[in-house]
Amino acid sequence: MGRRGNGEGTITRRKDGRWEAKYTVYTAEGPKRRALYGKTRKVTADKLARALADRTSGHTFDTENMTVGEYLDRWLNDSDKGSVRTSTYERHEQIVRLHLKPALGRLKLSKLTPAHVQGLYRDKLDSGLSPATVQKIHTVLHKALTQALKWNMIPRNAADVVKAPRPVPEEMHPLSPDEARNLIEAARGDKLEAPYILAVHTGMRQGELLGLKWEDVDLNEGVIHIRRTVVRSGGRISLGEPKTKGSRRPVHLTGAAVEALKAHLERQLEDIERLGDLYRDHDLVFTSEVGTLINPSNLRRRSFAPLLQRAGLPRIRFHDLRHTCATLLLSRNVHPKYVQELLGHATVAITLDTYSHVIRGMGDHTARAMEDVFS
Repeated sequence: MGRRGNGEGTITRRKDGRWEAKYTVYTAEGPKRRALYGKTRKVTADKLARALADRTSGHTFDTENMTVGEYLDRWLNDSDKGSVRTSTYERHEQIVRLHLKPALGRLKLSKLTPAHVQGLYRDKLDSGLSPATVQKIHTVLHKALTQALKWNMIPRNAADVVKAPRPVPEEMHPLSPDEARNLIEAARGDKLEAPYILAVHTGMRQGELLGLKWEDVDLNEGVIHIRRTVVRSGGRISLGEPKTKGSRRPVHLTGAAVEALKAHLERQLEDIERLGDLYRDHDLVFTSEVGTLINPSNLRRRSFAPLLQRAGLPRIRFHDLRHTCATLLLSRNVHPKYVQELLGHATVAITLDTYSHVIRGMGDHTARAMEDVFS
C-alpha cells in the first residue's frame, strides 16, 4: 500500500477513490500525524514530497486544531500583506474582520465545508448586503483557502464549489454630447476647470487626475503619462501605483485640454507666488489651496456636485465622466482598441463588455458599410 521508511510518510487509497498521504510533523507539543489528499497517487506523492520539504525547512503548521479565524489572521499577515497594494490589503482585512471571522472564525479549518460557505453567503444577502459585497467576501475567502491548499493545510477549497451571487452591474450615466458641452461651459473659469475637461476628453480616472504631476505633462507634445494615482490607506490619502499595469499609459491630449492645462498652470504659478512659504509644492497639477493632494471625496462634494447643479445636469458620479468619454468616442466609430488604450483597460474585452450597449447601436453602420461594398 505504499508504506515508506520511518518518518517519510505513507500513501494509501481510500474507499472514496481518493489517495491519502500521512506523515509526521514535529510541533512544540510533540510529534503529530498529518494527512493530505489527491485524486491520483502521483498528485498525492507530489504533495507529500512538498510537505516533507516544508517540514525539513521548518515550514510546518499545526492545522489539526487551527480555527478558520486563526488561519485567516495568519494568511493576512504571512501571505496577503506585501503581495497586494496597501489599500487592497486593508479591504481584505476589513472583510475578514467584519464578515468572515464573526461567521466562520470558530470553526476548525479542517472542518470547513461548502455548506458552511454557502450558508454564510445566504445570511449576508438576507441581512441586506448587496450581491456585489457578497461577491467580494467570496473572492477574499476563496483566495485565502487557495493558499491554505497550497500550504497543504486542507484537502480541498470549500469555496470552489460554492456559487457566489452575481453582482448587478452598476448602472452608468454617461452625458450626451450636449450635456457634456453644458458641463464644460459651466466649469469655465473655475479653479478646477482643467480636470473636468481632461475627464471628459481623455477618460482619466479621478485618482489618476488627482495624482498627476507636472513632470508627467508635456504641453509641447500634447501628451501626459499616467504613472500614479491617489489611493486611500488607513483613512488617509497618498500617491500609489496605478490600478493595473495597463493603467500606466500615455494619453494624447486634445487642443482644448492643452489650453486648459496652460491656463491652469498660469493660475497655479500666481498662487505659488502669492502664498510664498505657505504653499507646499509637491509638483502636483491639481492641488488644494496650499498645494497638497485633493481629497477625492471633497472634490465630489464641494466641486463636482455644485458644478452639476450649475450646469442643470442630473446627479451622476465623477466616474460617469469616464463613461462619457468612452461612449462619445465609440458613437463616433472610433475603434474599441483605441478606446481601450486611452482608458487603460487591461484588455479590449473589458472595453467591449462595458460598452456593448453603445457598440450594439452601431449595427446599422456595419449594414450600410456592407451595402456600400456591393453597390
